[in-house]
Amino acid sequence: MEAKRFTIYFTSDLHGYIYPTDYRSREERDMGLFKCASQFRKDGNTLVIDGGDILQGSPLGAFCHDTLGNAGRFAEMMNRCGYDYVTLGNHDFNYGMAYLDSYLDTLRARCVCQNVRWDGAGVRFPARIHTLENGLRIGIVGIVTDYVNIWERPEHLSGVTISDPIPAARAALDELRDQVDVTLCIYHGGFERDLATGRVLSATHENVAYRLCQELDFDILLTGHQHMTVHGQTVCGTFVVQPTDRGQEFLRIEAAVVEGEKRFTSETVPAAGTCRREWLEEFAGMEHGAQDWLDQVVGHLPKPLLPDTPLRMAAEGSGLADLFNAVQLWATGAQLSASSLANDVAGLPQVVRRRDLLIAYPYTNTLSVLQITGAVLRQALERSAEYFTRNDDGTLRVSDCFLEPKVEHYNYDYYAGVSYTYDISQPVGQRVIRMTVAGKPVAPDDVFTICLNSYRASGTGGYDCYVGCPMVREIGTEMSDLILEYFKQYGDAIQDVHGDFQVLPAIKA
Repeated sequence: MEAKRFTIYFTSDLHGYIYPTDYRSREERDMGLFKCASQFRKDGNTLVIDGGDILQGSPLGAFCHDTLGNAGRFAEMMNRCGYDYVTLGNHDFNYGMAYLDSYLDTLRARCVCQNVRWDGAGVRFPARIHTLENGLRIGIVGIVTDYVNIWERPEHLSGVTISDPIPAARAALDELRDQVDVTLCIYHGGFERDLATGRVLSATHENVAYRLCQELDFDILLTGHQHMTVHGQTVCGTFVVQPTDRGQEFLRIEAAVVEGEKRFTSETVPAAGTCRREWLEEFAGMEHGAQDWLDQVVGHLPKPLLPDTPLRMAAEGSGLADLFNAVQLWATGAQLSASSLANDVAGLPQVVRRRDLLIAYPYTNTLSVLQITGAVLRQALERSAEYFTRNDDGTLRVSDCFLEPKVEHYNYDYYAGVSYTYDISQPVGQRVIRMTVAGKPVAPDDVFTICLNSYRASGTGGYDCYVGCPMVREIGTEMSDLILEYFKQYGDAIQDVHGDFQVLPAIKA
């Protein structure tokens, strides 16, 4: 009997990068949805699938939200690229359900996300059976990490409940199994174990892809969220893949089914070549509007805040992190502040445009002020100190726990209002050898207010010490807007008000 074949094109974590640009300039780059989708070759035995996180993360995404107020244009872009199915990512909830619905209402692709339920009712985005031209029936289930409940503002989840993804996926799989030839799960989440060794990399349930392979028997598992390349391989009988972010690559998966036997192969394809001209022209007005909006000057700095390697900035201090902390203290009146930097730090030039700020701070975080004790402050600092370790020759390097299973430089925090020193020769958990506030040593029962972004205030990133600390106040304005307001208020007087942002080293020589 001749094998029946089909192809899947899979993207994930596009984060609003549609055009071939990184928005640091107007130059063309080998990235973005249009660079990927221009390579798709679709027929009746092809599925085009996205794994979520499309609406937020790029300046184009910010422009669309701030100026258009709905995400219909993003859906039209996905429609042109021929998507059949999508699931939701955690960042797709960042602007609230009304904004997300404006995307889904225009989207031709079916959304599948089994663990997103109507409040008190059924599954909002149920599994689907797709029958290909050759007669093969594909059962398609979507799920999203339930850490959305931890990260997202409750009002942004109005009308829906997000449950544990594994029971939701199991229930859908049990229902589909006898009706289809191939089962496929799209999971906006990643792997909690090393795929080569099986070693546990994370004890949380943010990522449960390995458990999905162990406990369920999907034929194919398409993963995302971690922004790391997973070339096609089999884990506990399930064929798994994952692309990196921003449309830098996509997966082409080839499948063959003959007499119940299923064979899967895949290729990780980089974004390259030319984009389809009609797509570029159709959305040129939005893209040019975004580029002009980004080029508006919003203020000036005493001197450029230049990036360095993540390790050197963490060890020696970062003027950019100090700026973010200054804004957080200004906006909240807290005594202390903690902030972090993106994995790929852009820095800020002396003449600051909106483009520069949105690249330097790409997140939709709001701010929270917590009441903490000196003991909690020490725990937080000790967690940040885990970022460092030493090579055999004594040179400093980043600890593996911040690099695996995905790179997490953004989970190293920079602090303001507290002076501290780490001694990396000491064991983890005992590295803070000096900690003073207003020149006085910090005692365990001292009480302070600290400003954190909403992501960190939830305890995410290993900062469980913040969980349960009293909430003093919340600032509903996104941090990127607060930075813009800060520049508007102080303008060219930032230097007079705050001087050069003080860069303090953290590591004892």
